[in-house]
Amino acid sequence: MSNLQLLWFFLIGVLFTGFFFLEGFDLGVGMSVKTLAKNKRERDQIIQTIGPVWESNLVWLITAGGAMFASFPEWYASLFSGFYIFLLLVLVGLIIRGVSFKFRSSSESARERNLWEWTLCIGSFLTTFFLGMMFVDLVRGMPLDETKNVMNAGFTDYVNLFSIVGGVAVTLISYLHGLNYLRLKTDGKVRERANAQAKKLYPVLFAGLVAFAVLSFIDTDFFKERMISSLIILVLIVVFAAMAAYGTYKDKEGFSFISTGLVFVGVVVFLFNGLFPRVMVATDSKFHLLIENASSTPYTLKVMTIVTACLLPIVLIYIIWMYKQFTKRVSVDVLDNY
Repeated sequence: MSNLQLLWFFLIGVLFTGFFFLEGFDLGVGMSVKTLAKNKRERDQIIQTIGPVWESNLVWLITAGGAMFASFPEWYASLFSGFYIFLLLVLVGLIIRGVSFKFRSSSESARERNLWEWTLCIGSFLTTFFLGMMFVDLVRGMPLDETKNVMNAGFTDYVNLFSIVGGVAVTLISYLHGLNYLRLKTDGKVRERANAQAKKLYPVLFAGLVAFAVLSFIDTDFFKERMISSLIILVLIVVFAAMAAYGTYKDKEGFSFISTGLVFVGVVVFLFNGLFPRVMVATDSKFHLLIENASSTPYTLKVMTIVTACLLPIVLIYIIWMYKQFTKRVSVDVLDNY
């Protein structure tokens, strides 16, 4: 296994981490449109908190898929063909979620607005839930054959207790991340309601993390192959969740938001740590898809690394600048015509 192969496995993990940290909160905000707001002005307020940033946050997922295609084509082929239905549902969620912003703003009746608000909520839920299920199935193991394609996979290979818990956990973390973002970006009743809801959901989150940890021990080889690192990362995930809860109860909004983001970071690190040195786990260990066998040629990886080194600083500077432009709270009393 070469250094460039290791680098690109790490970078794909970083891209998914960036996606869940940034897109995670606006997916959570999307779900909260129908679970938190009580009237049109509050829904306008909630949607406007993510209006300027949701498209750029989504680019992290697109970039992760593109980087996987270019650096690990075998991984891309096996993942996207094997999880075709899950990824189709994720795509449907992203599409209906994306169009809902425009169509809602153009709606002339309360009925039409309600339709597109539900579309935003459901699209956000579909995206988080099925991505969570897919990543859990990825590390649980799928029936790969010698061609490294997902073959003869049955319903329970995709839908099982562990994958459902994973989908629910990712959705819940995303929703809490969104609530903490709303506490940071809004004022008035929405902020108060977000704070109250978050306090009620943290016990559910801790119960979900315990279930996730137990099922990880039962259904994966993480604790057989990487006992110490897996335990350390799990402990850190719980610590980050406790930090988020502490920040909520002490009304430290920024602290809570960063902490729920770190919970997402911990989950992605936990999954990629357990995957290594594989990129796809097979139920039969003879057919694991390994980093060294799934990557592109050394020349391709070299060119990708040079291009990334040139463009990444520009992208990061732009992201930092963009977020600095939208640091003020969105007040229900001074809304743009959204």
